[in-house]
Amino acid sequence: MGPAFGPHNNRESTSDRLEASCGGFAPRQHWLIWMLPAGLERLWGGKSHRSHTRIEDFMRLMSWWLASLLFFASSAPAPAGPNFVIIYADDLGYGDLGCYGHPTIRTPHLDRMAAEGMRFTEFYSAAEVCTPSRAALLTGRYPIRNGMCHDQHRVLRRNSAGGLPQDERTLPELLKEQGYATGCVGKWHLGHLPQHLPPRHGFDSYFGMPFSNDMRPAPDAPKDRDQRFFGEKNEYWQTPLIRGTEIVDPRPDQHVITKLYTEDATRFIRDHKAGSFFLYMAHSFPHVPLFASKDFEGRSAAGRYGDVVEELDWSVGEVLDTLRKEGLADNTIVVFSSDNGPWLIFNQHGGSAGLLKEGKGSTYEGGMRVPGIAWCPGTIPAGSVQHEMACTMDLFTTFAKLGGASVPADRPIDGIDIYPLLTHQGSVERPPYFYYRGTQLFAVRQGPWKAHFLTQPGYGQPKPDAHDPPELYHLGIDPSERFNVAAQHAEVAKDLAKVAAEHRASFVPGPTQLIEVEPAK
Repeated sequence: MGPAFGPHNNRESTSDRLEASCGGFAPRQHWLIWMLPAGLERLWGGKSHRSHTRIEDFMRLMSWWLASLLFFASSAPAPAGPNFVIIYADDLGYGDLGCYGHPTIRTPHLDRMAAEGMRFTEFYSAAEVCTPSRAALLTGRYPIRNGMCHDQHRVLRRNSAGGLPQDERTLPELLKEQGYATGCVGKWHLGHLPQHLPPRHGFDSYFGMPFSNDMRPAPDAPKDRDQRFFGEKNEYWQTPLIRGTEIVDPRPDQHVITKLYTEDATRFIRDHKAGSFFLYMAHSFPHVPLFASKDFEGRSAAGRYGDVVEELDWSVGEVLDTLRKEGLADNTIVVFSSDNGPWLIFNQHGGSAGLLKEGKGSTYEGGMRVPGIAWCPGTIPAGSVQHEMACTMDLFTTFAKLGGASVPADRPIDGIDIYPLLTHQGSVERPPYFYYRGTQLFAVRQGPWKAHFLTQPGYGQPKPDAHDPPELYHLGIDPSERFNVAAQHAEVAKDLAKVAAEHRASFVPGPTQLIEVEPAK
């Protein structure tokens, strides 16, 4: 079966079918088509005594008819585009799902999603930690361009005054202009003050946590890190739940957060099934501290981390089942991914990057290559595996075009249209891919080659190691980045160093949004 829709071929909507039944016009235009011959018959079949009177009447009738046709044509609703759902896990590793090779974490719903859709083997987040990663997803731009990164304060803190700049164009803003309903459920982490929350960036509705679930410990929580994080006590934490821009629960029970998010997400789908919608569902887990509901607590052979991931898998199943039951499955593109790699410093609570090196916080593959699963029956070929590289920024460009929006031309957009990859109908021209840690360019990839100019573990090493010439890895042969082949391929390393230099010189970084804090209360 061919693709059900594309940038210039949206799926047939109810209005499309009505237009087809009326000879290509919507019902109002069809009424005008009927009125023209009726008016002419009345005019020429009448008893006017002067020919010039008939001519004047004819001209008036035609002027009225053409003006009315133009009015109705301009006011007719645009054909409905596909729905979009992005499900974003927090700190989920490349190796944490059954369909990506985990031997004990059971993820039947995500496995089915991959079996019915497409699994990417080289899908990337645009940053190694969550604030810049999320900014890139929603704007299609490297965070260095809009200041959503910093070398010391790597994410927005609970007292940060900054947030995603108001002049950034987000995916929900573009889709909303095309008539889409837009909803955000889950972790935001792009600014917690009212002026920075999702309703200020194109979302009609929001329900979730403004930042990471560990960012507001209770005053009486243990000071010892391990006791606080591994104690699994909800009373240690008080990150609030927000609806719209108002706090609705200052100290929610994190055991049921995944269920609450799921209920809100599926309700959003049901409430907006009659039109086109975009749902951004950003889970708070498996970021630590880990909490699972009673239905999943103690169930996984992989311990508490497995419990949490298996509940996320259940949540994905609920979303996909809702789309199936409402008859929306074949007109909805769903993408599942993660904001960055696993947080390895939390040991058994930190997940796995599989065969990839390092994890969250680093620009090695384990820090930024993440699971990527795409699903849309009839459009995305079932059981397909995509080996071409793609990234979260590409969703911005691809979904904007599919939704009928124009990609902003007044600023650099780093995501590209990957619709040919999603439909397995061709390849795309991929520009060099840049790996940033904060404001510093650590590495660049072009084709299978990756050059590291700076390397640093995600955590625990204060300063990076510099490499001149850069370390060089062939990711097709060596995805674990074990064998530096710069000596054998000096020209490739030299070319990539030139690419990096040209990139650095091509723009001025945006002023950082991560330094300023709220005034002390």
